[in-house]
Amino acid sequence: MNPRSHKPPQDAVTVRHLRLGVGSVGLALPVVLVVGHMAATRRLTLLDSLSGYYHSEMRDVFVGSMCAVGVFLIGYRYRRPEDVLGTVAGVLAVTVALFPTTTGAPAVTVDGLDRTAGVVHQVAAAGLFALLAIFCLVLFVRPDTAGVPPRRSAVVFYRVCGGLIVLAIALALASTQLPEDVRHTVKPVLWCETLAVFAFGAAWVAKSDALLRAAEPRVTLDPNPRSTTPA
Repeated sequence: MNPRSHKPPQDAVTVRHLRLGVGSVGLALPVVLVVGHMAATRRLTLLDSLSGYYHSEMRDVFVGSMCAVGVFLIGYRYRRPEDVLGTVAGVLAVTVALFPTTTGAPAVTVDGLDRTAGVVHQVAAAGLFALLAIFCLVLFVRPDTAGVPPRRSAVVFYRVCGGLIVLAIALALASTQLPEDVRHTVKPVLWCETLAVFAFGAAWVAKSDALLRAAEPRVTLDPNPRSTTPA
């Protein structure tokens, strides 16, 4: 019996594309923001955070990318825990895009409303990263809908990615205790956000391929094929 080619179910392909979209944007965003800003200003300078690029020539890229991630997450449907957390994370991603941080904004233009928007931005960003860590540490390591657990190497990879996100959040919070001139020079928030975004992007890209493989039917070949002669 010769193996036949099989196509994975359409739902599996859709979920794979959503995961791949989220991960790809996450991996590309820090690079595009930093390189794009340097190309626009023709200076080798870094801003204090990824969110700070909202107040630069890369505003449209930042807002568009975060809204794209939000739409992908809201449209993400796999099973109930992922559906709910994905929707919440998507709303938080859009909130991060629409409520800009005050970091990097000209001081003379910041008023009370801007500071309120900045607080909303920080809360939404922290919540978004926390949920993305939960995806890596809890949801991605569970068996799939057919009850097949992920490979051990994949579980280790997802947990490392989730751990890096948690570590980045902790370091970013701890960096607020540093003197302002040190924060401006070292830019710990920028590096922590970049680490977290790379980690979640890598996990989602890896999970997209894992889902497609899990959805492909397993074909078992008969080791002793018999030939039948029609009567």
